[in-house]
Amino acid sequence: MSDISNDLSARIADRIRAERTLRNWSLAELAERSGVSKAMLSTIERASTSPTAPILVRIATAFEMTLSSLIARAELQGGGVARRKDQPEWRDPGTGYVRRHLSPQTDMPMELVQVELPAGARVNLPAASYAFIRQQIWLMAGRLDFTEGEVVHYLEPGDCLALGAPADCSFFAPGPEPARYITALIRT
Repeated sequence: MSDISNDLSARIADRIRAERTLRNWSLAELAERSGVSKAMLSTIERASTSPTAPILVRIATAFEMTLSSLIARAELQGGGVARRKDQPEWRDPGTGYVRRHLSPQTDMPMELVQVELPAGARVNLPAASYAFIRQQIWLMAGRLDFTEGEVVHYLEPGDCLALGAPADCSFFAPGPEPARYITALIRT
């Protein structure tokens, strides 16, 4: 087997272990869900053996993904770095709001966005903006008054807010300094 094949097999092994760990599954639980023996899963995760396509399909199916998704995630592992200089940044000409996309390009449904909202600035977004995402906001600096529907959340540095069902929302930085926060988005 070539070094490239060995490298991909090792990344697939790491990806399977990572997917299992993300779900808090034991090897026994993955074995039960996939129909692949615990012993075989152990040798796969240690990269002691290269699994066949049918075995990988059974493992991927247990994770509710396709074989191509599992392999794509394995191929991206270690290479999914978004360098600061390559992270796209956009400034709203109306409010001075700056949005920087932090996440590398991957097939994962999660994205991280850093925002700086100038003191005194307000950004209103309709409920439709949240129709296909779930998100959390973590305030790093400043203050943020976040209105979600009829509820106002007064956030201080270090506070983290998980948004509920889609609603009209308003971001307001009362000052005296800008509000800097990270938004974690998951596409549903």
